[in-house]
Amino acid sequence: MTSTYHLAQYNIARLVAPLDDPRLRSFMDALDRLNCLADESEGFVWRHQTADGNSTSVRVRGDPMIVINFSVWAAIDSLFQYAYHSDHVEIFRRRKEFFEPFDLASLVLWWIPAGHIPSVEEAEERLDHLRDHGPTPHAFMFKRRYPAP
Repeated sequence: MTSTYHLAQYNIARLVAPLDDPRLRSFMDALDRLNCLADESEGFVWRHQTADGNSTSVRVRGDPMIVINFSVWAAIDSLFQYAYHSDHVEIFRRRKEFFEPFDLASLVLWWIPAGHIPSVEEAEERLDHLRDHGPTPHAFMFKRRYPAP
């Protein structure tokens, strides 16, 4: 059975240094491999990317050090499997080497109609909603999930 809803995920991270800094070399070296792994993962639907094949050139929140990660998945379990049980976890465990910690939520999930391609503006609104209101069906996180409508 094909679902009429997909899961959008958006996260932001503030770099500890510019992307060409040696401290980010292992992150940048792994980026294409991890994006290919996501693209080939069960349940993967779509990934935001520029002509460079990733989203590292996209800036949000008026901060040149913030980078985004933005994708759509057929199911929350598919995203969870990729994020925490694939080779992606190698970089995730090292995130403190590459990114500054946020005091506020930096990851948001929400359900979208299958076939809808969400915009960065939509994702930013969802992240702000999560930060302002906590988890709701409109914007949530892995620790507090909501079912598809």
